Amino acid sequence: MTPLKFEAQYADEWLELETLLDRLLGRRKASKSAPAIRGERVAALYRRACEHLALARARAYPPYLLDRLERLTADAHQVIYQRRDLGAAALWRLVSVDFPRAVRRDARYVAVAALLLALPMVVLGTLVFMRPELVLSVVDANAAATYQQMYSDAAESIGRFRDASGDWVMFGFYISHNIGISFQCFAGGLFAGVGSIFFLLYNGASIGAVAGFLTQRGLGATFWSFVATHSAFELTAIVLSGAAGLRLGHALVAPGRLTRRQSLVRAAKECAVIVYGLAAMLLIAAAIEAFWSSARWLPSFVKYGVAAVCWGGVLCYFVFQGRRAD
Repeated sequence: MTPLKFEAQYADEWLELETLLDRLLGRRKASKSAPAIRGERVAALYRRACEHLALARARAYPPYLLDRLERLTADAHQVIYQRRDLGAAALWRLVSVDFPRAVRRDARYVAVAALLLALPMVVLGTLVFMRPELVLSVVDANAAATYQQMYSDAAESIGRFRDASGDWVMFGFYISHNIGISFQCFAGGLFAGVGSIFFLLYNGASIGAVAGFLTQRGLGATFWSFVATHSAFELTAIVLSGAAGLRLGHALVAPGRLTRRQSLVRAAKECAVIVYGLAAMLLIAAAIEAFWSSARWLPSFVKYGVAAVCWGGVLCYFVFQGRRAD
């Protein structure tokens, strides 16, 4: 069926639904002679519009048709389910359903982003462990000396800079630092995805080089017990930010039947849920890093045990959470 025939066949239903929604949302005043709105009729038209939208997407119909049906179904969903932008119910749905479902939907981008971060991490970590001087190809000598001091036995608190006065200062630093990295990985997608690829590779190489260097210097026990727990949230959030950036880049490079602007806007809207979720993960990671990972009084085996629970919990969350809604 051609787009024109498709539109002509169902235009009356769409117009009826638009009229009812305008009345319900207060965008149009009904005349005194207008019949009362029946909820079952709105629901039936909404279901039909969802079917039409799915067909239009599958058949790659023109953007103007898709835009109209997307607005129509979004407004109808708002009216029927009474969803609000704010509130405990919306927040709970974001955490329990929308966020993990969005990650599973973009599993291909997540897998590519994870590979881009992990591959240089493993390669550089191995090379620097075998030849420690190679760390200077990633960080300068002062930075390498600072890392040694942060994870040495003489350090009062693991992973803390010398001029940091307490855990709360480091908490603020970790938030700023982690958000900065994630923003680079996400916003880099606007450069056709090249920026996201670069920042994922660079951060993977930096993490791997520092890990290999500290392990070779005999500080591996301190370093690995420090990063084990919060990395479940921090590294996952960085991978997700890179995946969202890759999706933006793909939308620009291969927009399909849409214009590049329309394709980018659609991808950005669909990535918004992932961005909200990973921001929460970065906050959790910063709190763990500042108040748990840096504590010297905690035995390493306790940290590793909690780290295993965190990694398992994060993995199970994205694999299983919200599947009933699917």
